[in-house]
Amino acid sequence: MTFLDLDESALSRAGALHTAREIAQQPRSWLRTESLLSGLSGRIEDFVRPLTAGADSRIILTGAGSSSFIGEALAPLLLQHLDRRVEAIATTDLLAAPYLYLQQNVPTLLVSFGRSGNSPESAAVVDVANRLVPKCRQLVLTCNEHGALYQRFRNRDDTLVILLPPETHDQGFAMTSSFTSMLLAAWLIFGQGAEVAPVATIARAGELLLSQHNAALRELAARKFSRVVYLGSGCFKGLAREAALKLLEMTDGQIVANSDSALGFRHGPKAIVNGDTLVFVFVSNDSYTRRYDLDLLRELRAEGRAGRVVAVTAQKSAVASGGEFLSISGLEAAQDVFLLFPYIVCAQIYAFHRSLALGNSPDEPIMSGTVNRVVRGVTVHILQTRLL
Repeated sequence: MTFLDLDESALSRAGALHTAREIAQQPRSWLRTESLLSGLSGRIEDFVRPLTAGADSRIILTGAGSSSFIGEALAPLLLQHLDRRVEAIATTDLLAAPYLYLQQNVPTLLVSFGRSGNSPESAAVVDVANRLVPKCRQLVLTCNEHGALYQRFRNRDDTLVILLPPETHDQGFAMTSSFTSMLLAAWLIFGQGAEVAPVATIARAGELLLSQHNAALRELAARKFSRVVYLGSGCFKGLAREAALKLLEMTDGQIVANSDSALGFRHGPKAIVNGDTLVFVFVSNDSYTRRYDLDLLRELRAEGRAGRVVAVTAQKSAVASGGEFLSISGLEAAQDVFLLFPYIVCAQIYAFHRSLALGNSPDEPIMSGTVNRVVRGVTVHILQTRLL
């Protein structure tokens, strides 16, 4: 078998088989995730609807690392769709300073994302929230039936735990199919009733991307850019953070990876751009937001300082096609939420091939051992209860 146009034996020798397979399997995993959620729709509806109906209710999307970026990408979309307070707050922030983020008298739904569910912060934050917020309920999305999140909370009355298809529990170091599948699951839970693109359409766009753009991304990865920047507006700002993290992880920090919004980039971070910089711009489908993305794309190309500037876009335009671009087929009229999936796959593929080009093993790229697939070294300290 081949994954990302590399045969299984070569991938195995390179320490890359898990990651390649997990990137390539995502369109199928999205369909399986949709099917799983459909089978649980009644249970989900009974649990979620009362918690999102009250005008004073609050939804916190939480996780660590990549799992926190799921929340960052979704929060602005759900805020608009649900017309309720929706905030993305990482478990690493909630655990370190819970009194700054939790509100005792506000009914709260804490939505936890966890690939393994074994990060020390994951279960600890659930415990802290339950202790400090009397009207707190928990929704857990995880990929690992043996993880602490699943095992500890699956039978509680105040908690709904959803276990995603087993293949989404990525064995590679970097989260790929676990990230997109938990992202999709959360949107299917909270975004129901919105104007949606069928998941089959998104999966088809993902399949086309894998077949059409893998070679171009591999060619880009062969170029020795030492700096890579990902830019996106709205929900794509959080996605850009995830894209940058994927590259940092798979290259063991050998490549400087940065992210920002299209407008925010001009306020200082743009100083990173030189001839050794590759820039990706995630272009919005929203007619208003898109103008700002294209303005920056036009500006970066006109300045000519960056080594290469690549637009990732579903809608073709004179600006986007005026230079290098990756076109996402079949989602030209889709809401931005559905572009999150193929856009991040582009970043995953680039990071994978860049890792191989550097001689790394994508499945286990961190040679120093200072960063681990499941974080280590966290001491969970006893919380002294006080009024919030």
